[in-house]
Amino acid sequence: MRSRKMIAAMAAVCAAAMALSGCGNSNSASEGETAGSNVISYASIEPKSKLIPGDTNETPAFVVLREVFSGLVTYKQDGTTENEVAKEIKANADSSQYTITLNSGWKFTNGEDVTAESFAKAWSYTANASNGQIASSFFSSIKGYDELQQKGVDKNAQLSGLDVKDDHTLVVTLNAPNSTFPTMLGYTAYMPLPEVFYKDPSAFGEKPIGDGPYKMDSWDHNKSIKISRNPDYKGPRKVKNDGIEFRIYTDTKAAYADVQAGNLDIMSGVPASAMKTFMTDKRIKGYSEPGSSIMFITIPERLEHFGLNEEGNLRRRAISLAIDRNTICKKIFNNTRTPAVDFIAPSIPGYTDSLKGKDAMEYNAKEAKKLWDQANAISPWTGKLRLSYAADLAGYKEASDAIVNTLKNDLGVDAETTIISTFNELAGMMDDRTTDSPYMMGWSADYPAADDYLVQLYDSSTADGKGANYGDYKNPEFDALMDKALASPSADEANKYYQQGEELLARDLPNIPLWYMNATGATVPGLKNVKFSYDNLPMLDQISK
Repeated sequence: MRSRKMIAAMAAVCAAAMALSGCGNSNSASEGETAGSNVISYASIEPKSKLIPGDTNETPAFVVLREVFSGLVTYKQDGTTENEVAKEIKANADSSQYTITLNSGWKFTNGEDVTAESFAKAWSYTANASNGQIASSFFSSIKGYDELQQKGVDKNAQLSGLDVKDDHTLVVTLNAPNSTFPTMLGYTAYMPLPEVFYKDPSAFGEKPIGDGPYKMDSWDHNKSIKISRNPDYKGPRKVKNDGIEFRIYTDTKAAYADVQAGNLDIMSGVPASAMKTFMTDKRIKGYSEPGSSIMFITIPERLEHFGLNEEGNLRRRAISLAIDRNTICKKIFNNTRTPAVDFIAPSIPGYTDSLKGKDAMEYNAKEAKKLWDQANAISPWTGKLRLSYAADLAGYKEASDAIVNTLKNDLGVDAETTIISTFNELAGMMDDRTTDSPYMMGWSADYPAADDYLVQLYDSSTADGKGANYGDYKNPEFDALMDKALASPSADEANKYYQQGEELLARDLPNIPLWYMNATGATVPGLKNVKFSYDNLPMLDQISK
């Protein structure tokens, strides 16, 4: 699950121009507060990656980075954008080129100026294949990206589509029209980097120097990450606390018990054991709101019996039909989950509940057994059917156990769960392509647009370690539809292509959608101004005691 870490009518955004004026707010302590007395403790897990904006696609790192860094734009609670470092973002007639003007006076916390070069150099570094950054694919729409993917390319080579006119002006030329591009610019991969980063990226990732509303204080591995308010921040995010302590847990039950005892301020999600009681437990304040996260089973096509061929397609569809999503959502998650009927979440533009092919996500035990038997006629199944999950993620054990039971009963196979001790371990296996069974995975929006679910998870450009297409699904027909959607002048036209692409996904099922997850959480009763953003995560900078 990542973080991942963008809007209504998104395909129409900036079809002609986007010119939102930046605003300035003091980032000093609120009236009546004593500096240092208002630090918020938040339950997290140990990030797998270094804290480098272009080299992470996981939530534990993302929640820290988005507070320590500021990009050209930032996102409001509903996912709409507002300018942050950018003063103006202006598109040409067909949205194939953008002229970006930066606000003056913006600085990193080490005193270095944030300039157009700070963005251009960081973007090129991330895009360059020789630097091995996991968010490289986010720059695939910029001219010159393909050249930076060539084997042996100079690690200092720059994106040819970036033209730094002066300290405050950056012109971005794309490979093709893309009206969603300005919406993407608030994602962590697009953050600027100071010059000190390039001297020692690994050391920087332990204690990053950003330009955001907070500054990095410390990372005590497997214990905590601490950040404090940046008094020099002048952007639109009005911070309401003195700092955030990200406390590392490996057990969601332990985190929940700490909230109940008043020893932890807030956690996202709640353990399955508390699903039926957390909204009425008087020791805490419970939250459950519609969200943008989706959970699914990833079945890499490299696994035996699961290739993108007749046998593999039959088996993936059989597994999907054998899962009783309604019963699991009701009995295990107490209706804090909603069965999936689409490949994106209901809160994201482009979602539909009438997708052609959605019957692939409807429970049908008889048809599931029929398809599994047809696959066996092609190549007999032997051994166990295993489903892997990370033990430190809330709800995964209970869901995996329930799914395995239905697979046993409906398909007549010997099925079992495989427990991966931590998300870090599973994420490493996903990155290295060493997962040897289907596995549970979740996705939260990086930015509020359909392409963040469809392009980032299924496009060929994000396969082979270049993004979040961990199953390495490659379908030229799907890719072409995504290109048409991104180049569309209106949201309606874009959504037509997105949904045509989803029809292909419903046929091939590179991921099997399970359910949409509410934004759930628990806090101590006295916490103030707790709000959840479009991406299911709490707006930590807005919380105070």
